[in-house]
Amino acid sequence: MALHIIKLCVGVSSVEELEAHRDREMAARRAAGEPEVAMHVTRMFPARKDEVEAGGSLYWVMSGAIQCRSEIIALEPVTGGDGIKRCAIIMSPEIIRTATAPRRPFQGWRYLKPEDAPRDIGGTDGGDGLPGELRAKLLELGAW
Repeated sequence: MALHIIKLCVGVSSVEELEAHRDREMAARRAAGEPEVAMHVTRMFPARKDEVEAGGSLYWVMSGAIQCRSEIIALEPVTGGDGIKRCAIIMSPEIIRTATAPRRPFQGWRYLKPEDAPRDIGGTDGGDGLPGELRAKLLELGAW
């Protein structure tokens, strides 16, 4: 069974902002001739690596709520320039919007069981064409 990871998206307040960052990251990778995958480096390496790599996603918390996810392809050990070992979370470049799920701030990342993960939304479901704050408030109120 797949296991997910949940993490604060520090410095990003909306899905649109994360998408713009991801677009810049993919353009830079294309220009450098690198694979078009997203990468996020974090300090702690998950002990349950096999479960996360078996179909897990990274659920992003922005403005106090889970708002989207990225499918995890692999978890790879990396060593920073300072000699500290870290974990590179390799993800699909696609950002998948989810139903909004409130979360309190926390440090680092946490595991997220599949049954606790918010459902995906897309197409006309979930008011994708609405401004971010209005869409989030309507989702919070249970409009979808």
